[in-house]
Amino acid sequence: MVRIITISREFGSGGRTVGKEVAACLGIPCYDRELIEKVAEETGYAREFVEEESEYAPSANDLAYMFLARGFDGLSNADRIWIEQRKIIEKLANDGPCVIVGRCADYILKDRSDCLHVFVYADKTFRAERIVKQYGETGVEPRKRLQEKDKKRKLNYKYFTDREWGKRENYHLSIDSGFFGIEKAVSIIVDAAGGAKENE
Repeated sequence: MVRIITISREFGSGGRTVGKEVAACLGIPCYDRELIEKVAEETGYAREFVEEESEYAPSANDLAYMFLARGFDGLSNADRIWIEQRKIIEKLANDGPCVIVGRCADYILKDRSDCLHVFVYADKTFRAERIVKQYGETGVEPRKRLQEKDKKRKLNYKYFTDREWGKRENYHLSIDSGFFGIEKAVSIIVDAAGGAKENE
């Protein structure tokens, strides 16, 4: 039986919205920004710092993690956030049914048989239009914003999990939110959660 749903997503695909609506349909909590708050409380780091460091590499450069400053314990700020984030995600999963958006939750909970791991994606045209509608214009062209955000997420995921972000083998279900639309994507995930069999 599925108790936990993790939602990984491309920037601008609507994955955060999908996660919240899936949780609402199932009557369970959704942890997204709430997770950031919990990590900030435990680490003492500013919420904005945690939000960026917990899901994005410091830059879109392939060597982004190579030159991070480290303390006497050999850990960088990103490492400390990861350690706390992992503990919190594991605790939330143990506490009860929920939806967890992003932050490598699919990897952290990969050995649990009661999880449904979902990846939400869409083509660049859909995502570019959506980020402008959701977040407004910036000085950076929308497609370039998408490329940079996705690259930082990919590097972050690779650094902490040693797996490829978005690769189908890491998920039970991949959904094109641009093709299906947000509402249908939510319906598909809810149906999949109800119809999935527990691994034995």
